[in-house]
Amino acid sequence: MEMQENTPHFNRSLSLFDATMIVAGSMIGSGIFIVSADMSRQLGSTGWLLLAWVASAIITLIAALSYGELAGMMPKAGGQYVYLKEAYGSFVGFLYGWTCFTVIQTGFIAAVGVAFAKFTSVFIPALSTSHIIADFGFLKISAGQVLAIAMIVTLTFINTRGVKTGKTVQSVFTSTKLLALIALVIVGIYAVMNGHFIKDNFSDMWYAYSSRTTNNGELHQVPLVGAYMLAVMGVAMVGSLFSSDAWNNVTFISAEIKNPEHNIPRSLLLGTLIVGVLYILANFTYLAILPLNGFPNGGGIMEQGIAFAKDDRVATAAVSVILGNGATYLMAALIMISTFGCNNGIILSGARLYYAMAEDGLFFRQAMQLNKKGVPAKSLIFQCIWASVLCLSGKYSDLLDYITIASLLFYALTIAGVFILRKKKPDAPRPYKVFGYPFLPALYIILALAISADLLFMIPKTTWPGIIIVLLGIPFYFLLKKKPQV
Repeated sequence: MEMQENTPHFNRSLSLFDATMIVAGSMIGSGIFIVSADMSRQLGSTGWLLLAWVASAIITLIAALSYGELAGMMPKAGGQYVYLKEAYGSFVGFLYGWTCFTVIQTGFIAAVGVAFAKFTSVFIPALSTSHIIADFGFLKISAGQVLAIAMIVTLTFINTRGVKTGKTVQSVFTSTKLLALIALVIVGIYAVMNGHFIKDNFSDMWYAYSSRTTNNGELHQVPLVGAYMLAVMGVAMVGSLFSSDAWNNVTFISAEIKNPEHNIPRSLLLGTLIVGVLYILANFTYLAILPLNGFPNGGGIMEQGIAFAKDDRVATAAVSVILGNGATYLMAALIMISTFGCNNGIILSGARLYYAMAEDGLFFRQAMQLNKKGVPAKSLIFQCIWASVLCLSGKYSDLLDYITIASLLFYALTIAGVFILRKKKPDAPRPYKVFGYPFLPALYIILALAISADLLFMIPKTTWPGIIIVLLGIPFYFLLKKKPQV
């Protein structure tokens, strides 16, 4: 008995509040502050822009509710990997874990780290991603990339000190950025009350057209109607769906959550609902202050509009109308806080996924070792090393395009697992059953597959590579299965 007590093990020390902070904190990075610009260029319509955010919030909420049933059934470290393994077998589970390690989780960490560096450079220009400090010909390293790696290493070290340390960082930073988003919404209400409301945005809110800038700088607009409108809508939703992603990370740490059968489903519901509502209100704030459409060479914030906000920094432009030039520094600071907290949640959670894979002999065996603090420190280190390599590769922005379709397909497969496991394991304990079964889970699967097909057709160059990365895991799976287990 004494040996058992001294053996490192996961500690159930995370409360419902902690789990909710991980859900919300992992979702909110830099996306909500910038992606509406590109979405506006693609849609050119206030109504369709808001609908894209509402649809993304609903889709994410349906997925979270469906995951709640699986989390209640299987409150184990590894979360989604475990659900896929139980529903389809170790092969599909491995492909998900492989994709997470190669691109979804680590690519997300790298991209968020670089976003942190970009906004840090607002205060310290020498830390910009355009400031090259080493040029090896085939590889250029910028100060911003080094800062991104330093951030990832720092957060990895913090999380090796125990889950309590990690959850403290998460709670502080997530609370701060939630308050920042609420403050942004209050700015919008203030703007409306003081006559800044942009009526033109809502006078013909469903007329849609995409805006493209030609090589010679001319603005070219294409009306969107019928099926083409829906196809463009699916592509535009990449931004809102990406900004709403990573909510599932809380399932990876199921073994460290108190009363997981109830707290994980509740945290998924609360976290996704809070963030979804705030995202919709934040976009209403943008539309209350700034014109939707503008010109790429506009002389000021109002002339550029949301669509052509400088460097796509929509939130900064909106707050600048109310607070003046100081908004640039204020929003840069808030986004630094947001990205720091976002990466903490993703780093903390991801390592538990590779721990579960290692237990099944499908990852480096060292990844299943827990340190004295009860955390998989070596798994954290493996994740840190690969995320840092992706930072140096300069391909992190491309990886983000690959993430969305891979995530959508695995989400659809996982939710289909709800149907499969109800047949395979009808008597398994289900403390929570998904609301609206079978209609809502089926609706998610249909929508996710429809959006995926749309992306493969509309933007093949940035979506097929995501499918290829998944398929590249196949030979590695069979190599690992042949390897004798030690």
